[in-house]
Amino acid sequence: MLRFVFPALLPLLALATDQPQWGQAWTRNLVSGEKGLPDSFDPLTKKNVKWVADLGTNTHSTPVIAGGRIFIGTNNANPRDPKHTGDRGVFMCLDEKDGHLLWQLVVPKLEDDKYLDWPEMGMCSDATVEGDRVYLVTNRGEVVCLDVHGLADGNDGFQDEGRHMTPRNAPLMTTGPLDADIVWLLDMKEACGIWCHDGAHSSILIHGDHLYVNTGTGVDNTHRFIRRPDAPGLIVVDKQSGRYLARDDEHISPNVFHSTWSAPSRAEIEGKPVIFFCGGNGMTYAFDPLEQPAPSGELLKLTKRWQYDMDPTAPKTQVHRFTQNRQEGPSNIYGMPVFADGRLFIAGGGDVFWGKNESWLKCVDPRSGRELWSHALGKHTLCTPSVHDGLAYAADADGVIHCVDAATGQGVWTHDMNGPFWASVMIADGRLYAGTRKGNWAVLAEGREKKLLCNLELMSPISATTSIANGVVYVATMKQLWALKAE
Repeated sequence: MLRFVFPALLPLLALATDQPQWGQAWTRNLVSGEKGLPDSFDPLTKKNVKWVADLGTNTHSTPVIAGGRIFIGTNNANPRDPKHTGDRGVFMCLDEKDGHLLWQLVVPKLEDDKYLDWPEMGMCSDATVEGDRVYLVTNRGEVVCLDVHGLADGNDGFQDEGRHMTPRNAPLMTTGPLDADIVWLLDMKEACGIWCHDGAHSSILIHGDHLYVNTGTGVDNTHRFIRRPDAPGLIVVDKQSGRYLARDDEHISPNVFHSTWSAPSRAEIEGKPVIFFCGGNGMTYAFDPLEQPAPSGELLKLTKRWQYDMDPTAPKTQVHRFTQNRQEGPSNIYGMPVFADGRLFIAGGGDVFWGKNESWLKCVDPRSGRELWSHALGKHTLCTPSVHDGLAYAADADGVIHCVDAATGQGVWTHDMNGPFWASVMIADGRLYAGTRKGNWAVLAEGREKKLLCNLELMSPISATTSIANGVVYVATMKQLWALKAE
């Protein structure tokens, strides 16, 4: 279902040192130019700690910082508003100065089947901020545009926030000062025919007037059947109105092994923009961006430049016969494709939950999709690569950070963190920042010589990638957001 308006937008320029999306603009490289950052902190004495904000009990969303605000998804295990009780997806807007709550989007769970919206998982997607608009995919598979001010400056566009926050068969709720202001909403289940699985994890890419969104379509609760074989993996949405404009035409869905969790990236190749997308079938695609929507309003198909198969000997059809097979099967890609140093870097392999024990970091020619080199990682990887100063870094689910020569793919060093990585490595100020699902958070020196600067036990799992903005390092555990600043 599509509900939209055409508000008069008054964009606010983001600060140069904000982090308004996950990774660098378009390229998705996890590198920040910030300097003077802390290389350690003390959770007990609060040395180098600016503030700490409580979250829920499941936080898989990477914090995004823009315009004096921090945006992060979590669950409702720690309610901020007494009218919102029970299991919900929660998207919080915090004040950058001290971490206090400004407003929140609270979304009921998808009903009927827990595999559509896994219990207590919360809001897993990462925000993308442009001016006074926030773009997000909710736990219900909806693309939403939110006003960064919440309801403080009135109710823009969409006027049915109360019904949207009300669970099925419950009395209609009314909005309050802590509730989000929805400008428009596109329900991908109805408009695009997707099938949600476990939890939506998207990071929307903006190109001009268009949003590029990975849909999160996947398997059903048997993990062996695709209910929506015609569903798109990548769609294009008008950022002003929320109108569904275009989709891929690659027939990816029948061979999605688990779900479609990799967000798109963009680069300028030979003077022309190209959209890169890793499908849930383990294939990477390069598309020409949408030029203009069809005058008639018809749905357009994206034009493919090339496709790349990171695992060419793996099965490509009837892939679900390999579910729970740890020896053979198809590949899957969770992290984003990263453009850096004129090349495209991709990490993927066997599915971490259901697939084979094999994964790689790959380097591809972005002009043709030709593989340049391959470097073996651990059994599985969910990471987005990070590339800087001739080195590529990738983390795997075995708990190992790999440092690789970005030109040749030769290994330089590895560091075992003794805990699986779901988060990726962030690079800034000559350092690597990384956290594991066992709650270890470490800082290493960037470069060809491995040097551990800090290793902390934060006593809570880490799924979110470390974020850096305006001289502050943000570390999100399952339960807390730490804002770190050098004293």
